[in-house]
Amino acid sequence: MSSVPPTNVPLVLAASGEWFLHSGIQDADGGVARYHLSSEGRNKPVSNEITGYAASTYAVLYEQTGEPRYLDAAVKTARFLVEKAWRADIAQFPFENSPDAPLYFFDCGIIVRGLLAVWRLTGEARLLEVAVACGHGMARDFLAADAIHPIVRMPAREPAPYVRRWSGEPGCLQLKSAMAWHELGDITGDDRFTMWYERALGMALENYAGFLPGAETPEAVMDRLHAFGYFLEGLLPRVQRPRCAQAMREAIELEARYLREIRGVFERSDVNAQLLRARLFAEALGVLPLDEKAAAEEAAAVAGFQRENGCFCFGRKAGRMMPFDNPVSTAFCLQALVMWRERNEGKFAARVESII
Repeated sequence: MSSVPPTNVPLVLAASGEWFLHSGIQDADGGVARYHLSSEGRNKPVSNEITGYAASTYAVLYEQTGEPRYLDAAVKTARFLVEKAWRADIAQFPFENSPDAPLYFFDCGIIVRGLLAVWRLTGEARLLEVAVACGHGMARDFLAADAIHPIVRMPAREPAPYVRRWSGEPGCLQLKSAMAWHELGDITGDDRFTMWYERALGMALENYAGFLPGAETPEAVMDRLHAFGYFLEGLLPRVQRPRCAQAMREAIELEARYLREIRGVFERSDVNAQLLRARLFAEALGVLPLDEKAAAEEAAAVAGFQRENGCFCFGRKAGRMMPFDNPVSTAFCLQALVMWRERNEGKFAARVESII
């Protein structure tokens, strides 16, 4: 096994958990802001996608600590999603809670996975009911014969024109959200969900090789590394298939190479965390032996992004921390460090559904 983890993981969990609960990043009604502008002392607006990530994060915090307050927070977050964010009239989760807000495939998948994470803890029927309805809506609104449309305009319910930006183009990154279909298929036994995930997987395997670098500036390539990490995660349900295993090995190598080439200019904390998590799953599932030196370096990099208030900073440019306290960065980083510790102690269980 590798050397001792680079930081005290229980303290990381405690500090990050306190930040999620008490920093104000989450409104009283359960909605979570996209991020906090630390230099200005204010939050960006509540995001349904980020609230979905928070639901998954609270579930992880509860599983790790057993503290009831995290379960209470998970339930509150999930209820915001089904009671305030869910639009029964269109059977979808819009990008934000405003009239005619667009629909994003990626956001919907993250929200469904957040609801399922809380449902596994509580068995609350309404959470599964809405998750299933949204899963069907994702196929209805986004899935085409040869692509997953990333954005659908409302109220016309038509695909938005693709743009050369990772969040506005179809591609391998959408496989992360397609994991919602995989999980719904396992839970409900409805083969349609499994078929839709398999279609997404097939498309991702066809186009992942051309995703990187995909941009001209180091900053833009680093952002695409974050999106490419979603492809790594989306592969996990089928990663033991030979073609998927090979894609995982190739993708880890690409992600690691570009990260190290670019990090002196711009480095995102979540890219380090996503890469480390992928390495740990790949080792545990027999796909790729762990490069322990590289993994230890990534774990140390992740730990270096934690602020005194417990959150993890979004990134660093030219050696300076950026003024963004980010709930998704915090979620990915705290989970990566927990998994790293568990691996080093021989306790890591590669539960694909647990990945935030």
